[in-house]
Amino acid sequence: MFESAEIGHRVEKERWKQESARLRQALLQAQYRLLHEAHTAVLILVNGVDGGGRGETVNTLNEWMDPRHIRTEAFGPLTPEDRKHPEMWRFWQVLPPKGRIGIFFGSWYTDPVYSYARGGEPHDRFVQRLERIRQFERMLVAEGVVLVKLWFHLSKKTAKERLKALQSDPKTAWRVTPQEKDNLRHYDRFIEVSDEALRKTSIGEASWLVIDGSDPAYRTLSAAQHLLQVMQAALARPVAAGEATPALAAADRVLQQPPFLALDQRSLLKAQDYSRSLKRSVYEDELEQWQGKLALLSRDARMQKRALALVFEGMDAAGKGSTIRRVTQALDARFYRVVPVAAPNENERAQPYLWRFWRYIPALGRAVIFDRSWYGRVLVERVEGLCAPADWLRAYGEINEYEEELSDAGVVIVKFWLAITPEEQLRRFREREQTLYKNFKITPDDWRNREKWPQYERAVEEMIDRTSTQVAPWHIVASDNKHWSRIEVLRHLCQRLEAALERVA
Repeated sequence: MFESAEIGHRVEKERWKQESARLRQALLQAQYRLLHEAHTAVLILVNGVDGGGRGETVNTLNEWMDPRHIRTEAFGPLTPEDRKHPEMWRFWQVLPPKGRIGIFFGSWYTDPVYSYARGGEPHDRFVQRLERIRQFERMLVAEGVVLVKLWFHLSKKTAKERLKALQSDPKTAWRVTPQEKDNLRHYDRFIEVSDEALRKTSIGEASWLVIDGSDPAYRTLSAAQHLLQVMQAALARPVAAGEATPALAAADRVLQQPPFLALDQRSLLKAQDYSRSLKRSVYEDELEQWQGKLALLSRDARMQKRALALVFEGMDAAGKGSTIRRVTQALDARFYRVVPVAAPNENERAQPYLWRFWRYIPALGRAVIFDRSWYGRVLVERVEGLCAPADWLRAYGEINEYEEELSDAGVVIVKFWLAITPEEQLRRFREREQTLYKNFKITPDDWRNREKWPQYERAVEEMIDRTSTQVAPWHIVASDNKHWSRIEVLRHLCQRLEAALERVA
């Protein structure tokens, strides 16, 4: 992929003067339009060969545009905190919101390329990481992020000459680091691995632009012109939320069919045994038993190599809050965090959908409990029409990939659907209305949602069928009897956590 970047591209002084003035004005105009319309974000990935002019080019772009609305991030070696989280966690924390521009030095390509090039991991692991990057970038693009991927290249000869020139000048010798010298010694292997990475991740709207970095004027104009073209194209065609590409639209016609045809009257939720119950005396004994076991498991030394993410979903009045309290009673308050999930706020709507959940992913040795979760997209947003079909259909695959990534990083994901019957929900609604200290729990939205019970039931069953995986299976808990459901949640949680700890090396 690098041949055209090794033929010595040059830009004459007069052309530089003309083009730089034009691009500077056009980029600033495009940036302010992007900021005003705020329907998309721009993310520039800056990678390439040492000495290819990455820093100088980014400095120029910041000078030409308004730097107040540009956030530049440089990613170095993983910090101790980074190592406690999934690989992509640190990038999610600093994604630009809609209307803004982000510039990432290094990005998510640096570690996979260097690790494989230096023999730190096998080829199949390298390919696996590239595929995860492809999935991540497809998700970003589908969520309205404009990706600009720039690779600044130097031939081996040019790289050597540049390094020699810097070293020979006392004023610039300080710029040559031991890392750069070592990288030059491994130039051929680095280029071989980089070539594979670029080829396998140049996909549709997330393709690479390879830039000859040997001439400052040429590389700056190339980067600026490409950025301008991409921004103008995005601004010329505002993509409505949920608008499907032709390929996705074709897939939608298949996905809109449920994964199982209900030729009889049986369904996943109706097939549950809602008659299960426990007497209070038995419940209190078992509560003490299972809370004690959970307390021991959560304090096990092996938990330092695991994290725990609990997901509680269910119809209104299914008992999520009271069940969560029985779980947290067994935990050290310093160990966990409960995250209640409501409708996204303005800042959250300006980011890709999963962004607000990535912020709460626990570090190794910690737990987070989600009272509702990322499944809102395929439940309430689907049923209430808060997003387009293309959005919630795409979400099934994105959620599965998200949970797989968390699992690979040591996060134990335990998902509960607390299932109740319409009759039991009605009884609890009326009890809330008649009990003074429970009045706050019942709202007009609860009654309105109840009217859409069949639509929610279908959405729940499709959600479970499409997202119950080996790494993150759903556990359906019949919850008409709260005593039984609370013990079942604790029992299953202990079982999952114990199995996960047994796999710790």
